[in-house]
Amino acid sequence: MTDAKVSTPVTATGLEPALEPASSSRAQKRKARKNAAKDPKRKITWDRVWAQRALLAMSVPLLMYQILFKYVPVYGWAIAFQHYKPGRGSIWNQRWVGLENFHNLFTGVNGERFRRVVVNTMGQSVLTLVVGTLGAIVLALLLNEVKNLPFKRILQNITYMPHFLSWVIVASLASVALSLPSSGGFINQGLMSLHLVDHPVLFLTQPNYFWGIVAGTSLWKELGWNTILYLAAITAIDPGLYEAAEVDGAGRYRKMFSITLPSIRPTIVVLLIINSGWILSTNFELPYFLGNGLVSDKSETIDVFVLRYGYQLGNYSLAVVAGIFKTIVAVILVGSANLAAKRLNQETLV
Repeated sequence: MTDAKVSTPVTATGLEPALEPASSSRAQKRKARKNAAKDPKRKITWDRVWAQRALLAMSVPLLMYQILFKYVPVYGWAIAFQHYKPGRGSIWNQRWVGLENFHNLFTGVNGERFRRVVVNTMGQSVLTLVVGTLGAIVLALLLNEVKNLPFKRILQNITYMPHFLSWVIVASLASVALSLPSSGGFINQGLMSLHLVDHPVLFLTQPNYFWGIVAGTSLWKELGWNTILYLAAITAIDPGLYEAAEVDGAGRYRKMFSITLPSIRPTIVVLLIINSGWILSTNFELPYFLGNGLVSDKSETIDVFVLRYGYQLGNYSLAVVAGIFKTIVAVILVGSANLAAKRLNQETLV
């Protein structure tokens, strides 16, 4: 038995191609990236503007809405530097007090309480964001594995429905679910049936449970709705990747962790960057309707604080200072999250 000679690849000219070293290949890639970075951006010319006139016209109403309702009211920030009284007329006829309102909010009479509500707001928001993001990703992965399309659509509709309920209705449902068994509290009834507790737990009177109640209620309401973007990102994955992995012997979980999750990572990062700007703008209705005097140390958020100690007491300057604080923190958080994503070579907003 003779040894068969292995044929070497040849080019169209019949000559053997020269193999380039790996270091040369990496150097060429780095050079290509540098040249791409040096390429000048396409200049905006009147011809390009005219060619895209339809798109620009469609964006005008949205642009006007943003200017009218987002930027024009910014002049009202002047109230933060005044002792504002509505009876004096225009905000330009008020008495200017400089940074006195900022001092009163952060270090004055309301300083300690305001610092506590900032911690409550961040705690509830971060917990809700983490639980909601993980829940939406897991549900999207599970729905992607459902091959029966009618059954999949039924599941999606069931999970979407709570999103369209008012937060007032959701708060009422949560209050009933967490009440005593005699009042319809099925959670207590279930815990007692499983012998996990010996007597009913008064959830809405225990401060340590409140953040979890807010996060769990938000998860139930928004879980299905938050999966929409993740499912859309999953559908954009090349099916050939799954077929190749299946040929290599990859199972369902291996494909999930090696293909699906890495492919939707840019979507996850961008959504986290966007949601980081809403850390201090947590849901208002749940803390307001579910909170009470027994849990106020854990339930009171910035929005509830502003309502009670700003608008209801006529202290509008304090309310504006709190709004400015939320805006500045939101900008810092979004910028920091975007910078961190850029440093980690992940998808960014800008």
